[in-house]
Amino acid sequence: MRYVMVVEYDGTDYSGWQRQDNAPSVQQTIEDKLSIFLQKKTVIVASGRTDKGVHAYGQVAHFDTDSTVPPSNMRYAVNTMLPQDIRIVDMYEVAPDFHAQYSAKRKTYVYKTYVSRVLSPMRARYYAQVIPEVDVERMKEAAKCLVGEHDFRAFCSTGSSIQNKVRELYRVDIDVRGDEIIFEIEGNGFLYNMVRIIVGTLVFIGRGMLPVDTTQRMLDTGIRKLGGKTYPACGLALKSVKY
Repeated sequence: MRYVMVVEYDGTDYSGWQRQDNAPSVQQTIEDKLSIFLQKKTVIVASGRTDKGVHAYGQVAHFDTDSTVPPSNMRYAVNTMLPQDIRIVDMYEVAPDFHAQYSAKRKTYVYKTYVSRVLSPMRARYYAQVIPEVDVERMKEAAKCLVGEHDFRAFCSTGSSIQNKVRELYRVDIDVRGDEIIFEIEGNGFLYNMVRIIVGTLVFIGRGMLPVDTTQRMLDTGIRKLGGKTYPACGLALKSVKY
């Protein structure tokens, strides 16, 4: 049988989702506890990796098992073994040909920032600080050209081995909530650090450090250096995956 799990985690203290040889990862932590429960080495396959310090509300992963334990009971039991910063929020059976990564159609990421000249200790794990002043309308204008199918090579960090950098973004929403600016980006796939580079570039535009047409010029030229800095991992979370 093939089971799917939906996982929520605080990625602060992990090297990322993917299992590492010399650092704790979310995947390793879940696999170790699941293997103990099933009394058999079990490998889980996620919709995609998240980097060091990145969080998730709705990471999706699958695994195969011959256990007769109902998925709801298995979820409860494994959760009692996991650390408090990782929880399986749902688990259910799927068709044998379902694949958490290759069957995914859309992913949504949320990036949280707050505008302040003073670091907020209470938000440091889940938000990125933005120094004022910030013009949100400039950011919204600059974000419009990102929607649609484009070559996003200018929004990808060096080190990525992926050759095809064409992706489609369905929306780039920017929402102001008090002193917070929340970015929500939905697309059919994302490159290495793509969301963090988009946010960093839009923030630089909003602060007047880059012209509004920077995003368009990045798409046109493929030049990463035209954009803003890659914003910190702490503000980023995988919100959901659609199949």
